[in-house]
Formats: sequence, structure tokens, C-alpha cells
Amino acid sequence: MKVTISYAQTLDGRIATRTGDSQWIGGPESLRLAHELRADHDALLVGVGTVIADNPRLTRLVDGRSPLRVVADSRLRIPLDANVLQDGAAQTVVATTEAAADQRRQAVRRTGAQLIIIRRDPDGRVDVEDLVRVLADRGIRSLLVEGGAGMITSVLRAQLCDRLVVCIAPRIIGRGIEAVGDLGIERLRDALTFTSIRMRPCGEDVILDGELARVATVAG
Repeated sequence: MKVTISYAQTLDGRIATRTGDSQWIGGPESLRLAHELRADHDALLVGVGTVIADNPRLTRLVDGRSPLRVVADSRLRIPLDANVLQDGAAQTVVATTEAAADQRRQAVRRTGAQLIIIRRDPDGRVDVEDLVRVLADRGIRSLLVEGGAGMITSVLRAQLCDRLVVCIAPRIIGRGIEAVGDLGIERLRDALTFTSIRMRPCGEDVILDGELARVATVAG
């Protein structure tokens, strides 16, 4: 499976303000690019925090198919009236763990969403490596990861990402939510690097599009 991470950030590396406001960091041209990426992938993955904060539909605004919507939610905190469960615009899979209560499992299934049980990582969250394996076994060949920061960090830390597409908007907000958290890297020589990379303008924004090299030694 090919895994792509895509997100929009400010010039100082924030994907939201300290209050969580994130719509919209990039301009309309970058937003269109994001939806083109959705149409090019079999599935779209976000963490439940993104659903709770933004209540997105996770569909596409360009011609093409809407991807399978996958929400990682270890304890099934997803609101039952969330768009991804109620709008019927695309199929939704909720990836949870054994820690989720049976009553919540039944309630999510009643919305029509599929529920898959994934093993837990050491922090009790959905293990992204196991999730990617399960999705691949179900025939998913391309996965787009959009957020939030915890999900982006988990996928990068596990070195599952093949391609990184970042919209860099000419805005500076200072304190806020960083795009990537702790990867356990203490030396520059262990930093994640790219085998190829290109930068291009997109409206008032700049798009970084690169293929990641899986050669870094990440602690943990």
C-alpha cells in the first residue's frame, strides 16, 4: 500500500491556532489540490480528534470518487451525529480497539458504519501499523492521511509514509498546534529525509511534494 500524508500549515509550522481554529489555512487553490488528492486515493484516514473538532465530511469537491473514510478511534468517542456517520456521502470505517465499550460499538454499527477492531499501541491508541495492514488486506492500495497532528506523528514515527504533500501558507500565528509531534529523534543525522522533492506555487501558497526515504533510525 502507498501511504501519503497531506496537510496545510502556516509558515511557522502550525496546523491550527491554540484554540484549534484551522479552517482554512491554505487558499482556494490549495484546497482544490487537497480534494484532488482525495479523489486519487482509495481511502482517507483521520483521527477521531479531527472529527470531533471539525466535523468534516471527508469527501471530495472535484470530479472523481470519494475515498473510503477511515476514522481511528480507540475508545469510540466519535459523535453519533458526525457527518461521516450520517451524511451517506461515502462509506465509513471506524477503526477501534478492544477498549471500546460494547454499547458504543453497537451504536456506531447502527449508523451503518463498518467497525474494525485493531490492536492497541503502547499508548493505548489504534496501532497504525496494524491498521494499515488490515486495510491492505481489505484491498486498499492507496491511503491518504490528513490528520490531526497525533495521527500524522504516528504514521511518520512508524515510517509508514511514502509521500508527503504539505501546503505552506504565508501566515504566521505563533503559538498553536504543531503539524508533527515528537518522533523520538535526537540527532540530525536521524532526521526523516527525502529521495525526491519538489516545491511549486499554488495560488498564494507553496506546495512541498516529496517521496520519503525510510532510512532514519527513530527511537522507541
